[in-house]
Amino acid sequence: MSKFRGAFVAIVTPFTDGQLDEQGLQDLIEFQIANGTHGIVPCGTTGESATLTHAEHRRVVELTVKTVAGRVPVLAGTGSNSTAESIELTRAAKEAGADGALLITPYYNKPSQEGLYQHFKAVAAAVDIPIILYNVPSRTAVNMLPETVARCAQIANIVGVKEATADLNQISQVIRLCPKGFAIMSGDDFTSMPTVMIGGTGVISVTSNVEPKDMAAMMDAALAGDIAKAQELHYKLLPLMQAMFIDTNPVPAKTALMMMGKIKSGLPRLPLYKMNEANEEKLKKVLVGYGLV
Repeated sequence: MSKFRGAFVAIVTPFTDGQLDEQGLQDLIEFQIANGTHGIVPCGTTGESATLTHAEHRRVVELTVKTVAGRVPVLAGTGSNSTAESIELTRAAKEAGADGALLITPYYNKPSQEGLYQHFKAVAAAVDIPIILYNVPSRTAVNMLPETVARCAQIANIVGVKEATADLNQISQVIRLCPKGFAIMSGDDFTSMPTVMIGGTGVISVTSNVEPKDMAAMMDAALAGDIAKAQELHYKLLPLMQAMFIDTNPVPAKTALMMMGKIKSGLPRLPLYKMNEANEEKLKKVLVGYGLV
C-alpha cells in the first residue's frame, strides 16, 4: 500500500518581517500532527516555493523532516522549470531525509509531452527517491496528459501523481491507465472526496492548513468506503474550501492561521500581497461559522 495516502497538508511557510519563522513552522507541524494529518508537504505552491531562496528551501525541508521525526511521511516540493535545478533540489530533499519528492510540471517554458516525460525521467534517474508528479495547468500553462503520466508511471521510482486539473474525466483516465498501487492524489480540495471515490488515494490539501482534523477524517471515511460520512464532511468543509481561494493561495490560508492565532504574521512575500478588507471580512465570517475563531 502506498504511503502517499489520505490528507497531506501543503503547509504554508510562515515569515516574520520577511524572514523564515522557524519556530512558527515547527508549531504548525505539531498542530498538524496532533490533528491527524496523514503527511506534510513543505515547499509546495502553498509554501511559497517560488520566492524561497535555495538555502531557505533546503532549510524548510530539513526542519520539517527533523520536526516530523518519522511520525508521518514528508513529501518535499522540489520541482522547478529547470531540470538541472529540479535535480539539485530533489537531491537536497533526499539528503535531508524526505520520504518523497513532489515535482511540478515545468512552468512558463511550456514543454511538449515528450519534454515532460524526459524531464521527469532525468530527475528520477538522477535521484533515487519516490517521486510524485504534480500537474496543475492553471499555474503552469501545460497540462500533462494521462498517457504521459502512464509513461512516467513505468519508471520505478515515480510512484504517484498530484492531479490539480479539477477534472474527474482526466483523473479517471489517469487511474485507468496507470498501474495498480500508483498513488493518485487530488490537488484540489473540492475534488478530493470524489477523486478517492473513483479510485484515488488522497489529497494534497490547502484547507488542511486550517482544518486538518476534518480533512483527515473525510479522507479516512472516503478511503474506507463510508460514503455517507465522507459526503457529510465534504459539504461541511465546502465553505472553508471556497474561502481558501477568495484570493491567491496561500494568502487566505496564512491570513486564517493568523486570525486563529497559529502564526505571528500572515503576510506572504511579494509579489503576493495581503488580502483586502472585504475579503478578510468574508474569510473571518466563514472561520467564525466553522468555529475556528
